[in-house]
Amino acid sequence: MSEPAANPAVNPAVNPAATSFPTATITLPLGPGVLRTYSGALLCLEIFFGGLVWILVASSNVPVPLLQGWVMFVSVTTFVFSSAYLALLITGLADRINTDWNFLDLFYHFIALLFYFAAFVLEAATTAAAIKILPNQTACILKPRGNILTFLDGRQYSINVVATIFAFVVTLCYGCSMVMGFKRWRK
Repeated sequence: MSEPAANPAVNPAVNPAATSFPTATITLPLGPGVLRTYSGALLCLEIFFGGLVWILVASSNVPVPLLQGWVMFVSVTTFVFSSAYLALLITGLADRINTDWNFLDLFYHFIALLFYFAAFVLEAATTAAAIKILPNQTACILKPRGNILTFLDGRQYSINVVATIFAFVVTLCYGCSMVMGFKRWRK
């Protein structure tokens, strides 16, 4: 007598699902084609404007390290993670990693949205609490406008205003990416 064949069509006892991993779940195109989608374009905008926030806050010499330290952490971390995610999509390596990429995309953009919203609020608070130093290096303070008191010269104030605007733009980009990721995940 011969042994039973290992072919699952002949022998139903061998389950091919038990011997292999599920394929990766991703609905975004891989390779350079991802840049032609709205999600790919938003990912590029997140990287570009997030890098600008990082550069602007760093160039302002971080006058309030307690608040702007979080802004720097968020902008650098999301810049690195978004760049790595885009690299995985462009190189096609995301197809080789067996995971639910649609859920990871949604989860990452949700966390990034929360972090960047907090960073935007802190950067706006730093800018709003600023007291401009006059050209003769004197400042007149009658009463602080809150618990935060920041002394900024005109250059630092302008840089922080622009950083606040770009942090808001990045927050909107992450919000749009999260909504589109949610739609892909629900399918």
